[in-house]
Amino acid sequence: MVDVTGFLERLQANQDYRDQIVHRQVLPRRDAVYASPHHPLGARVEAALQHQGINALYQHQAAALDALSDGGHIIVATTAASGKSLCYHVPVMDALLKDRAARALYVFPTKALAQDQLRSLRTLCGEDIPLQADIFDGDTPREDRSRIKRSAQVILTNPDMLHVGILPNHKTWSRLFASLRYVVLDESHVYRGVFGSHVANVIRRLRRLCRRYGSDPQFILCSATIANPGELAEALVGLPFTVIDQDGSPYGGKQFVFWDPPMLNGFKRRSATSETADLFATLLQEGVRTLAFARTRRQVELMYVSARQQLGRHAPELVPLIAPYRASYLPEDRRRIERGLFSGELLGVAATNALELGIDVGSLDATVLGGYPGSVSSTWQQAGRSGRRQEESLTVLVGRHDPLDQYLMRHPDFFFGRVHEHALIAPGNPYILDKHLLCAAYEAPLTARDAELFGDTFSNRVTALARDGSLREQGSRWFLSPSLSYPAEGMNIRSSSSSSYSVVERDSGALLEQVSAESVFFQLHPGAVYLHYGEQYLVEQLDLQAKTAYVSTRQVPYYTQCRDITDIRVLNTRRQKRGGTVDVYLGDVEVSQQVVSYEKKAHLTEEFLGDEVVDLPPQRFSTVALWFDLPRDLVAEIRSKRRDLAGGLHAMEHAAIGVLPLFALCDRADIGGVSTPLHPDTGQPQVFIYDGHPGGIGIAEKGFEIIEQLWQATLHVVEECPCEEGCPGCIQSPKCGNGNHPLDKAVAATLLRGVLGRGRLTG
Repeated sequence: MVDVTGFLERLQANQDYRDQIVHRQVLPRRDAVYASPHHPLGARVEAALQHQGINALYQHQAAALDALSDGGHIIVATTAASGKSLCYHVPVMDALLKDRAARALYVFPTKALAQDQLRSLRTLCGEDIPLQADIFDGDTPREDRSRIKRSAQVILTNPDMLHVGILPNHKTWSRLFASLRYVVLDESHVYRGVFGSHVANVIRRLRRLCRRYGSDPQFILCSATIANPGELAEALVGLPFTVIDQDGSPYGGKQFVFWDPPMLNGFKRRSATSETADLFATLLQEGVRTLAFARTRRQVELMYVSARQQLGRHAPELVPLIAPYRASYLPEDRRRIERGLFSGELLGVAATNALELGIDVGSLDATVLGGYPGSVSSTWQQAGRSGRRQEESLTVLVGRHDPLDQYLMRHPDFFFGRVHEHALIAPGNPYILDKHLLCAAYEAPLTARDAELFGDTFSNRVTALARDGSLREQGSRWFLSPSLSYPAEGMNIRSSSSSSYSVVERDSGALLEQVSAESVFFQLHPGAVYLHYGEQYLVEQLDLQAKTAYVSTRQVPYYTQCRDITDIRVLNTRRQKRGGTVDVYLGDVEVSQQVVSYEKKAHLTEEFLGDEVVDLPPQRFSTVALWFDLPRDLVAEIRSKRRDLAGGLHAMEHAAIGVLPLFALCDRADIGGVSTPLHPDTGQPQVFIYDGHPGGIGIAEKGFEIIEQLWQATLHVVEECPCEEGCPGCIQSPKCGNGNHPLDKAVAATLLRGVLGRGRLTG
């Protein structure tokens, strides 16, 4: 057990402390609330629970069983470590004991989660309940696959294998589809954006085949706390859901600290990675079992090396007790580290968000988050990895020097006092839906009845696919064209792109990985430095015809950052409203992006080392955007005083994009923007914010809905940042295609005040 208050007092008394603690939130302990389900559990299931020391159910577990007994579909949205897995293990065990022919399908977003829950289910069943459960994924040995299809009562898999391996081969899975009683989607908050939109269509294809084989399964979804669990569940599955969100699990309390690294030179803060490594090492030296999170693989390795060096100087006996962890490690290495955490053999681990999801890692006392994870939900998920023993725990969120983190450092009440973000998906996105309609046609001919599953645009999309020859109509049914042999095989459900590029090591000819076409010009342009499993490669050639990037191992003292030109054209306006003092629009746009050059920057100092021109064609895609007018008199005043209107618009765009993920469950990389003093389609100054994926995934719609809140939060970021001219903490963007030029912080603040109706130009 960690003495949290004493530890924080010792930190503040240290001579190196620089007032980094900007907020301290005490979350009180909570007693368990128990309840009994309306229908008693079977004697064997109750005995299995008691054997694991479970003598009563929490209220949310009992409520889940009651809703399932009534025949409904449920989503359980409670905190980490609240026992959500029992909400599906118990009804599945009960159903399979009553009917040995019944089947259940568990779907997890990662292979590691499937492994973890298989252990959990087998432990719960023990030797007294002979339930046959097996994993079926890409790692399943071929010699085991026939037996699993034939006899497994519970199949554990992931959406990718369900999409490419199980649904297209449904005839060999006839026992599963004919007797499917329950479908479980765990960690369903992960299914958002492009991935979630794909998964929603995979589930519709699953329901279609169940109907064909005569089954009608109940769906059990489990999620971290989000703002719209019911809406997400219904969008994913296409059925009405009961939301179970009254958490009855006990809680030992937590002190949650916001830690802002000190300013080094007046405009740049010490890196969050360095601060996190220091806190990690300090906690370890005090014997506190700690999990430290970083945003990237590289940061994990840097954090681990730094902590190891500090322990080597002050507590060398602890060096063997820490480890790094990330998804790119070999499965056996990940399992070894997970077991070490669970058993207590390891004192601390530095990890990416691969350990954020519900893998059981035992009892931890502290979590340190090296930067805001990108969403309130993910932050609570990572924080919830500590404090699993009903004792007080510590979580420290270390702020990075960017608009999102700095906004939270200055406005902790926004984090602690608000509901979580909305998870957004768009299963009707034609770039996504069309591919799944072709997959569905491969599985069984499409009919008009399938509109019930695939939505209002089904008829139009089928007609379009028939027009381009992908489908053939025959007797009121649509068949897949013979030229399309196995459409699921070449389709990545974690990307909206219809094609991908191969990354090949030139000397060995080895295929390193596949990269989606939508990002290949940005990551794999000639001359780019590319990281793969921590190894550094240099892109020597990008063959557009063969869709192949040839790379070679090369250690260079720099990284590369591409520069691009982005244009946007308005195709139509869907909606218009008044926001603040101006008109705001939502509509369809065509985005054109062309990578024109790249910069070389030194690894540690980020010193500019030169730039190179590249010759690549533009990429065009249609998506959804919001845009808004600016007060005409204010624009005229800015121009009359010869202030930098273009720089102000550009800074306003950057800051707004940086803040938007506070309201929509997305990443900054999912959002694009364009600003201009004169847009040809509107004839006036304009700021556009668009979904960075073809067809859109709901981000622009959410921004349109909360536009005044977005402006207000953006104004806070710009005005409260202590820099004078602008920095990464307010208006500079790490992905700016124009090298963060031009930018004008003061004019951006003026424009934001103007759209909110709060004042005029000053100075």
